[in-house]
Amino acid sequence: MNSGAGQHARGAPTGPLERVLLVWDAPNMDMSLGSLLGARPTSAYRPRFDAVGRWLLDLAGPDAEAEACVFTNVAPGSIEIVRPWVEALRNVGFAVFAKPKTSEDSDVDDDMLAHIELRASEGRLRHVVVASGDGRAFKEPLEKLIGDGADVTVIGFREYAGFALSSEVISFLDLEDIEGVFREPLPRVSLDTLPDEGAWLPPFRSLRSLLDRR
Repeated sequence: MNSGAGQHARGAPTGPLERVLLVWDAPNMDMSLGSLLGARPTSAYRPRFDAVGRWLLDLAGPDAEAEACVFTNVAPGSIEIVRPWVEALRNVGFAVFAKPKTSEDSDVDDDMLAHIELRASEGRLRHVVVASGDGRAFKEPLEKLIGDGADVTVIGFREYAGFALSSEVISFLDLEDIEGVFREPLPRVSLDTLPDEGAWLPPFRSLRSLLDRR
């Protein structure tokens, strides 16, 4: 019996696992996707969080704990619209931080940074993944994390992630390059990605919307 106990002790983990943390800035990502499409995204162009979760688990591997969090605002009167989305996220395994949208200045940047700082203070933070194109809020804190020894990856859309693409230390991964995140390829023709034969750039809104601006 004593021999078995000793074998069990030798095979036990020596301490808590390192952590790979994903924080997803829902307001910023939604705005970026809408701008990219020029319209509210249909189901074909909404990111699949189960695919994001599988990618994160693969990044963490067997020797680290993966934690996925979505941060979002809830505008007055939108609870019943937001509720199914929040419940779907939680069923996939994501934690959701929801905050009332009480003014135009109500965002979740500080809450995301506070959670990253909390995890960093625990001393086990190996890799931080931030889904946001908001360089004003995240560039300096993320570069500081790298200086402290953590890996940092920004995921998002290359059209709206200039701060990560221009950084010498932050890694960037386009969301569309994660397998299975979108059911159909995003219509991403822009002046930066014109094919040799040229391409149509559709209007962002109906011409008739000019009549509503009088």
